[in-house]
Amino acid sequence: MSRVQLALRVADLDASIAFYSKLFGTEPAKLRDGYANFAIAEPPLKLVLIQGAEGEPTVMDHLGVEVETVGQVTAATTRLADAGLATIEENDTSCCYAVQDKVWVHGPGREPWEVYVVKGEADRMAKGDDSACCLPATDSGVPAPLAAGNLIDLQSANSGGCCG
Repeated sequence: MSRVQLALRVADLDASIAFYSKLFGTEPAKLRDGYANFAIAEPPLKLVLIQGAEGEPTVMDHLGVEVETVGQVTAATTRLADAGLATIEENDTSCCYAVQDKVWVHGPGREPWEVYVVKGEADRMAKGDDSACCLPATDSGVPAPLAAGNLIDLQSANSGGCCG
């Protein structure tokens, strides 16, 4: 079963966990320092909460489609490239406390989308800098989508977070 992923960067992780537990009637599937995810059966959704800056409003971090096999990621990569979309592939990368294979594309508003498979657990949020999973940091160290309302440039994502 595939499911859509919505990753949110939240200022108060504990309050967000409490709210989404009530909203979806389930507890987090994974809890780590500064991170939680919910594997929601109905509607099929992977909700990811990533600790953001204190006092900041919740913002979308990234979107995704979780699939079951590496073959499905490979097929999505081929399909997206054949459709003329710029793709960025990552294999055996650590992201969101998991080892993943994935392909990234971006929508017309530069919103980042990943198609990914979880291959196992990881001890780290991301390879390299644990502060921003899947997103490059700006000079201030703040993930690009959060700095002055900027959106991610997937081509520059190769240098930071787990997209590198």
